[in-house]
Amino acid sequence: MSFAKDFEVFYKEMVQFDDHLGMDLTVHAPGNITYTLKIEKHHLTSPDACHGGVIAAFMDAVIGVTVLSWAVSKENLCATVEFKINYLTRVKPGDVLEGTGDIDFTGSKLVVASGKIVEKKTGRLVAKGIGTFSQYPLAKKFESIKDLGTEEIGDSL
Repeated sequence: MSFAKDFEVFYKEMVQFDDHLGMDLTVHAPGNITYTLKIEKHHLTSPDACHGGVIAAFMDAVIGVTVLSWAVSKENLCATVEFKINYLTRVKPGDVLEGTGDIDFTGSKLVVASGKIVEKKTGRLVAKGIGTFSQYPLAKKFESIKDLGTEEIGDSL
């Protein structure tokens, strides 16, 4: 398998939140991902509008996994330092959203990424976001896992 497919499979096995919201991840290459989400009844805040928290969680995943897929290819992990979202138009039940991200800056410790969410059928821009992420060596996470006495988790990574 390729890095992209291996990362995608591993990420889907480890992260339960995506399934909870109904988000579907496709990893094309390190730093190049696409998420999709169909807006269902449980995403609504009123009979005809998606809750902003759903869109924020979707954007966080879009830019976060964009950076994470890139960082892992460099034997690093990342954590969100901050992110901002602009809601541009209302999202309705039945809309199918597609989110993509771009890495805008990489430094020795910080990575900045931006993302956009569009309604897939029409291409209507729904939201834009930007986030800053701290990257750190993958080995640091393994040390934390071993400190917890859960070596078997580290073996599976």
